[in-house]
Amino acid sequence: MAGDVHDTHLAFIAREIFALGLRIEERRTVGDGAAIGESLRELFSRAEIVFVTGGLGPTSDDITRDVVAKLLGLELRKNAELLASLKERLKARGIKWVSSIAHQAEVPDGAQILPNENGSASGLYLKADINPQVRSPHIFLLPGPPRELQPMFRESGMSILRSIVPGPPLFERRFYKIACMGESLIEEAIGRKVLSIHQVVRSELGDLIFTADDETLEEVLVKLLIKKKQTLAIAESCTGGLLANRITNVVGASAVLLAGYVCYANEAKIDILRIDPKLIEEHGAVSEQIARTMADGARKRARSTYALATTGIAGPSGGSSEKPVGTVYVALASDGQTKVRKLFFPSDRETFKQLTAQVAFEMLRRKLI
Repeated sequence: MAGDVHDTHLAFIAREIFALGLRIEERRTVGDGAAIGESLRELFSRAEIVFVTGGLGPTSDDITRDVVAKLLGLELRKNAELLASLKERLKARGIKWVSSIAHQAEVPDGAQILPNENGSASGLYLKADINPQVRSPHIFLLPGPPRELQPMFRESGMSILRSIVPGPPLFERRFYKIACMGESLIEEAIGRKVLSIHQVVRSELGDLIFTADDETLEEVLVKLLIKKKQTLAIAESCTGGLLANRITNVVGASAVLLAGYVCYANEAKIDILRIDPKLIEEHGAVSEQIARTMADGARKRARSTYALATTGIAGPSGGSSEKPVGTVYVALASDGQTKVRKLFFPSDRETFKQLTAQVAFEMLRRKLI
């Protein structure tokens, strides 16, 4: 989001895209100038969809289209139809034409024009990787004034987004506006029915629901362990300490987490967790046997009730035909039993680690309930 003006667009865009199953991951407000380019360059490298508002006007500090075109290696060209439409609109309103207005008719190669029925600055849509030589997300350039942005987004932006996001809408949100009836009477009329919906969800999904509150899975785990007066140790290879990090972010973790071992190299697995080197030679570091032994070793060393262990191939290299990138083993050791799950998460490293952590935590939660 560009510009110094207070952002009034975030809530609007978030509300509109909710039905498509999309959510705003990050919002930025930057001033005109070099900061726009630096911020967009970083966002373009990792985001899937980027909305940029403001900076599409005719003045010298309206540089959004110029910056985006430069970042993507695209030429800006005057669009004859857009230029003629601008001149006709201004003439009809009795506004004098000045040469700087023509800048609003400049369009990056390949961009789709989003009509603006309420102002002079047209929006622009640039599809993902519009220049094959430069990695880029889907980009929407939208005018700053809400009275221009909102109709444009509803009429043009949403139809484009529906073509990008496959399948039917994931969510539906409706507003019921009621006159001449107080909140207490409304609650009395529908309260029981709302409660019945919650009961249906719980009945159908059962133990799959780990919380009905705004809690993380690790928060639920810590509470369960405290309640049962039980303890945890963690041995990590491919997740590099992520499990321990997430647990220690929870208040009260010191009461349940006894130790965390990051054994990335085989030598560390051997020295810290006392894994037999022959076992690694025979099965490989990424295997059911090593995951099981890591969990058992961590539990024994820390003298904990439970131990979790992870070993896998996060990529992008290191895979094989038998164990491709994305292969991971997660183990849970408890008294007299060690369970191991083999999973496959072919994704970027951060996603791979987070998914692995989530599976590990869920294995332990299921054991605790």
